Amino acid sequence: MSDLTNPIFTNEDKAREHLEAIRWPDGPVCPSCGFGNTVKPLGGKSMGPGWYHCGSCREKFTVRVGTVYERSKIPLHKWLLATHLICASKKGMSAHQLHRMLGITYKSAWFMLHRIREAMRDDNPGPMGGPGEFVEADETYIGKRDKKRTLKTDGTPFLKSGKAAQRVPVVSLVSGGKSRSFAVSRANTATIREILVTNVDRATELHTDEAPMYVKIGDEFKAHKTVNHSRHEYVRKDGVTTNRVENFFSVFKRGMRGVYQHCREKHLQRYLDEFDFRYNNREITDAERRDAALKGIEGKRLTYRRTAVWANV
Repeated sequence: MSDLTNPIFTNEDKAREHLEAIRWPDGPVCPSCGFGNTVKPLGGKSMGPGWYHCGSCREKFTVRVGTVYERSKIPLHKWLLATHLICASKKGMSAHQLHRMLGITYKSAWFMLHRIREAMRDDNPGPMGGPGEFVEADETYIGKRDKKRTLKTDGTPFLKSGKAAQRVPVVSLVSGGKSRSFAVSRANTATIREILVTNVDRATELHTDEAPMYVKIGDEFKAHKTVNHSRHEYVRKDGVTTNRVENFFSVFKRGMRGVYQHCREKHLQRYLDEFDFRYNNREITDAERRDAALKGIEGKRLTYRRTAVWANV
């Protein structure tokens, strides 16, 4: 947090120059046609600094165009400060806290955080694990469903009771110090198998607890090793454990309960993307983590309407 005196958080020109250097290290590139050699800065007081003109498609643009910051009226230096704060806070930062610190409305702060989480999302994740490596897989339950579950998948009544019965399942994978998490409607064999075969190399060793849903899935990988939590076994003599994914869950739950307190089921995946991003970049500085998030803003748009209906489709 010591980087808070950086002028990019108080000066609009410095903020713009910093973002341009990250997005366009070799000079401005037109977001409409992709050309860079025909782009020239626009002069004059009417447009203001930071405007460019493309000679190929004749479009005008700034560094915001084609990013999650596009068409936002919030100053760029506040966007950079918000991005830094959420990247530097291990368990996140609430929209109420952000709106007090930045001097903007709560609604704007809430939407800002969702746009930043969108930038944190990894659009092209490669397979986890590989020959000689292992992946830990586990599931947990959090929050409350938007719609109360009344039927099982086979159509029979859902009769489970208790706090966990109406919570939202989360499946997480951890390998090589990296996590990947998914909010799912049901944590059953079919759902977990789809996640594992889509995200994990088949030459990987799968480490899980004794949950029966992993037994059949484990046959599709190089090996499947388990720890028996019901017998208080947490680390086997050969080193097999699920402690790493459990540690990820502990930080995630502390953030959700202590900082965010409440999250609708339809927004949960974005919160998971946020915690995955910080976990996967935890060994670099806050400033480096912030700049890594800034690199993810390009090619993504998030409108308020899309945020509101995101999980209803």
